[in-house]
Amino acid sequence: MDLGLKDRVYVVTGATRGLGYAVARELVADGAKVVVTGRDEERAAGAAKALGPDAVGVAVDNADPEAPARLIAAARNAFGRFDGVLVSVGGPPPGFAADITDEQWRTSFESVFLGAVRLARAAAAELEAGGVIGFVLSGSVHEPIPALTVSNGLRPGLAGFAKSLSDELGPRGIRVVGVLPARIDTDRVRELDGLSADPEATRAANESRIPLRRYGAPEEFGRVAAFLLSPAASYLTGIMVPVDGGMRHGF
Repeated sequence: MDLGLKDRVYVVTGATRGLGYAVARELVADGAKVVVTGRDEERAAGAAKALGPDAVGVAVDNADPEAPARLIAAARNAFGRFDGVLVSVGGPPPGFAADITDEQWRTSFESVFLGAVRLARAAAAELEAGGVIGFVLSGSVHEPIPALTVSNGLRPGLAGFAKSLSDELGPRGIRVVGVLPARIDTDRVRELDGLSADPEATRAANESRIPLRRYGAPEEFGRVAAFLLSPAASYLTGIMVPVDGGMRHGF
């Protein structure tokens, strides 16, 4: 199936590793060009080098108010166009409600929520019909995850923003989509499992609750996200797509 990605240009934030990198890799594999970002300049450059000549790396913090303009300009300067963005950030700190400090809430809000809103707003002003804005969110959009109180607080609100934005941008032919990972085998998920007294038992218990009985591979997530960002998904907007092996049991 031709996804129509050839020579389209996307900004993918938080793409030096994990889910963001997996999406960038699938986009490039299908002919797109990408601007990949991360907070560390060396990591951003390394990720772009690994992806090849159709990628450039830019070091930015999603919480920086100047980041959206820089990233859109980087896409146009490097590749001559801008077709969409996927907003992905590292997960906020784990912990229970009583353990999270005001500063952790504030910092997480700036990077996870407000940074994403700013970037989406800037992209909306620059995109033409056929453009797309995507968000990497979490299964916590639908169901709280134990010990991930900050994610449980912020991700559903961002999903609501995405849905509102899809209604506003639909008449202009711009789509807005969300992708909801659950237990994808990334460094972040291994770190979370590692917080338990027995990480292997924790993983086994999690896998037992997934109908496919395994964690997902990053490339499995990346392929779904790349499809949603592509012209092949041209009639999909305002949706939150779980990539979770069936872990969410609601419809």
